[in-house]
This record gives sequence, structure tokens and C-alpha cells, in this order.
Amino acid sequence: MGEGTAASEPIPVLVVGALGKMGREVVRAVAQTPDMKLVGAVARSQLGADIGEVLGLGSLGVEITEDLAGQLLRLSQRSTRGVMVDFTHPRSVYENVRSAIAFGVRPVVGTTGLTSEQVERLRDLADKSGVGCLIAPNFAIGMILLQQMALQAAQYFDHVEIVELHHNRKADAPSGTALQTAQRLGQLGKAFNPPEVEEKELLPGSRGGIPGPNIPIHSVRLPGLVAHQEVIFGGMGQTLTLRHDITDRVAFMPGVILGIRKVLQLKGLVYGLEQVLS
Repeated sequence: MGEGTAASEPIPVLVVGALGKMGREVVRAVAQTPDMKLVGAVARSQLGADIGEVLGLGSLGVEITEDLAGQLLRLSQRSTRGVMVDFTHPRSVYENVRSAIAFGVRPVVGTTGLTSEQVERLRDLADKSGVGCLIAPNFAIGMILLQQMALQAAQYFDHVEIVELHHNRKADAPSGTALQTAQRLGQLGKAFNPPEVEEKELLPGSRGGIPGPNIPIHSVRLPGLVAHQEVIFGGMGQTLTLRHDITDRVAFMPGVILGIRKVLQLKGLVYGLEQVLS
């Protein structure tokens, strides 16, 4: 198949974690996007069932399987433009992405919980292989805007803390988005939250987790929540609160679809959806 012909074909997409809350939305979004074709669905239950029928979309001709390696092999043989979307679990995402890169399939990763060391190892593997890889702690365009506004506000405030709130089935804390927000603020090179009193925690952890930039992060896990974040700045006689709320996971889908298209243009690993927005 020639390069021009390949580029005109729908992007073949494999969804891993296809029966999870995010995975289900990804399957729906890909199935409804004209320039994409769902070619695989990996999950741990309802094996052999048509993923479209399970989700009420009608038959999509894609059977649910737990054989990730087999799906990656078939996708690599089928196309040089294959994409794997991973919304699974912190315990499995690293090996999933390693496997995809090894097969030449481009990963688009929304699973959080990867350590910085794991990201760097994946970066090295992707860069050496020339395989595009996009890891994004958050695919919501509104969250990208919140982070950009936080960077602007940080020029005028020395004190800031982050509160992230998620459903009680989220496995990692703090959220990857909160960590990324703190890291982006830390890249400004500014000393945040200069001490004004010698603090003593009567209950360990009361002041939250404090990463390198010295910005406390507080995590809340409750049923009824989806995904929410506040960045709270404080100054003399005033506070400024930036807040983003996800009330439905469909909010992530425009970013996921964009990520699938953009990862085809990459030759290595990129971290953060904001890096491919244009």
C-alpha cells in the first residue's frame, strides 16, 4: 500500500481497557469519527462479545479479547499507522506502552500513575524506535486552559495550593493532572509558599503531599465526583481560585480524538496534550 493510499485510509485504533468508564467513551468516540476505524478492543470480561453490541452501538465487528500482544501484532501487520489508546490501570500501563512501541504501534495514553522514571524509560524507547507516543495526564481542553491561566496568575502570587477531587475508584493519588500542574508551575523557577511560621502537623499528611516545587497537593476521593481540580492562589487581602470540573467523561473525547490524529505526526514521546495543540 502506498503512502498516499495509507494516509487516505481511516486510522486503525485499538482500545485497551475498552470496558472501563473511559474506555467505553473512547470506543464510542472512535466509532463515530469518520477518519478512524475501531479494529480492536482489549478488556478482561465479556470475552468474545462484540464491543459495539455490549455498548449499545450495534455490531462493530470487533470482538472483545484479553490478548493484547495478539492485537498489537495484527495491527502492526495491518497498517503502519496503527494507534493504541490506553485507559487501564497504573499497574499495567507501563508494560502496555512498552509492548505497543515494540510492535511499532503508536500509544495514546490517558492512564495516570506512571512514575517519572517510567516515563523517561518509555521516552528513550520511543525516541530510539522513532515511534510516536503521546502521554497526557488530562485530555480535557478546559484543563489545559486552567493550567495556562495558573501560569499567568503565578507571576503575581507567591502562595499557591492545589486541590484535586475524583471519584472513589481512582487508584492513584494525587492525580497525574495535579502533579503536572505543580510541575509546570515549578518550571517557572519561582520559590512558592515561603514559610511564615514553623508548621507542625498534628496529623501526618494534613498539609497534603508536597512535590518538588513546594506546592501542596490535597486529594479528595468520593462517590459522586468525576474529575475536578482547584488551583488556589493567596495574597495580601485576596485569594484567586481557578477551578475546572468534569461532569461527564465525554468532555475528554475531543482531546483523545485530537491525540490520535496528532500522534501520527510524532517520532518520539511527547508528554502533555498541550504539547500537540496548534
